[in-house]
Amino acid sequence: MKQATAQPTKIGVAQFLLAATGALLVGVLYLRLPGDVVFGPRWLLLAVEAVLVTPPIILRLVDRHLPHRVSRIFSYVLLAVLTLALASSVALLVRDLTSLKPYDILTSGVLLWASNVLVFASWYWEVDGDGPLIRHRNAHQAADFQFPQQQGGNHTGWRAGFVDYLFLAFCSATALSPADTVPLTRRAKLLMMVEALISMLVLLLIVARFTNVV
Repeated sequence: MKQATAQPTKIGVAQFLLAATGALLVGVLYLRLPGDVVFGPRWLLLAVEAVLVTPPIILRLVDRHLPHRVSRIFSYVLLAVLTLALASSVALLVRDLTSLKPYDILTSGVLLWASNVLVFASWYWEVDGDGPLIRHRNAHQAADFQFPQQQGGNHTGWRAGFVDYLFLAFCSATALSPADTVPLTRRAKLLMMVEALISMLVLLLIVARFTNVV
């Protein structure tokens, strides 16, 4: 039996552009980081993101899209780059904590915390149900995460947008818990654990350093 191909709708394009914007914002935040907590030039991350995001965006805007497998490769390469950049900057912040000025510590902490939220919102968006296209084919049933609207089988056809995953990432980074959304799979739980650990580490570094300064 031939599987039906889901065509991108206006809502799907809007959500894709929103998710792409969220990922690109990480590169914009990195432009504001002190040079001591960034490997290489600060513009490099945004340039790499632009190379990976521009082709899918252009195709979507002209009502075309990449084959699903190719699209997933682009997405996971982008996520790997974002995660590597985030992890390396947190490591540099730990290394140079005693030598950085208080203002640079506070700036780095806030920007890295916000980047952490955006990076893992992008992870949740791409991982849940194996991506937006497969979620659409499966009628947006709960897969890796279960939102309140999906309880009981999601008979209303509710679909999670990027903002829903952004809220999930925000809750995980602040309350260190998923709030009203339940992680159902091991990979979802591992992602949330990693995000919470990074958030906790950044916040503890800021508090510890400023306590010593005072």
